[in-house]
Order: sequence, then C-alpha cells, then structure tokens
Amino acid sequence: MNDRGNTIAGWVLAGGIVALGLTIVSGEYFHPERPEKMGYVVTGVEAEAGAGDAPAEKPFETYMAAADPAKGADVFKKCTACHNADKGGANALGPNLYGVVGEAIGQGANGFAFSDALKSKGGTWNFDELNKWLTSPKAYAPGTKMTFAGLSKPEDRANVIAYLNQQSASPQPLPAAK
Repeated sequence: MNDRGNTIAGWVLAGGIVALGLTIVSGEYFHPERPEKMGYVVTGVEAEAGAGDAPAEKPFETYMAAADPAKGADVFKKCTACHNADKGGANALGPNLYGVVGEAIGQGANGFAFSDALKSKGGTWNFDELNKWLTSPKAYAPGTKMTFAGLSKPEDRANVIAYLNQQSASPQPLPAAK
C-alpha cells in the first residue's frame, strides 16, 4: 500500500471510531421512553375484544371424521425422510409405520430401537395418541429421539392419521363427527 492508501484507510478507521464513540456517548444521555403497555391504540375498536371471543377449537374427532387419506399421503411425504409405511418395509432412520394404528407405543415391529421416553409411555397408538404425538413429539415424550417439530394444523394431523390407518392389514374405523 502506498502512503495515500494508508492515509485514506486511517481516516476511514478514525471516522468509524468517532461514530462508534458518539453512539456510546449519546446512549448515555438519551434513554427511550417505554410505554406502560406495548402496542398501538386503534380507535373505534373495543378495548377488551379478542381472546375471550375466539371460537372454541373443534374436537379432533370432527377433523378425523372429515379426514382424507389421499391428502394425508401428500402430508406424509414430509415424513418419508425418516419413515416409510410399506408392508414389510425395513426401518430407516425412524421405524416403518405400516400397521402403527393400534400398535403398542414404543414397541413397534422389526425391532426398531425406540427411546426410553417413548418406551415408558405405555398404551397403544390410537387416533388420540397419534394426534398428541404429531402435534409435538417432544412435548408428548420429552427425551424422544424424533427431531420433527410436529404438524400444527389439525387437518394435516387427521389426514396423516387417516393415511397411516389405511396402511394396515386391519384398518380401524374412523370416528364419527360429534
């Protein structure tokens, strides 16, 4: 670098240091005023409208009654990175899910090594348990090996469960809407 380049670099560096110093000093003198309640006031709207007026969530049986296994097959494509639902298929990163509906939780076929958290749950994979699992595997069985975050939409969960139910030698009847 020549002398002119060093001079320019020095002035740029000095300017940056001055700007940083002014930011720090001005932060000591000027403090933002935080409102007691965060947000904006919208005129013409009731103050307490909101959470209490939200419609109640439908029972999951309603979603199951309207479930579409074909849509569930599309949603299940997310799961195929770790699972398959083929009859006689091998376990992958996750267990083979053929015949999972009605199967004991944490047991599985083909000798998959389930986490202790899932083995200790007990019970069987019915529609309700699968719904809880697919909502959030980590909340359902803290310490599980499954890293999937879950399916947030109840329609997607119902469709996947209906699809998995079909992937069985003896599918369970879907519940009727209440």
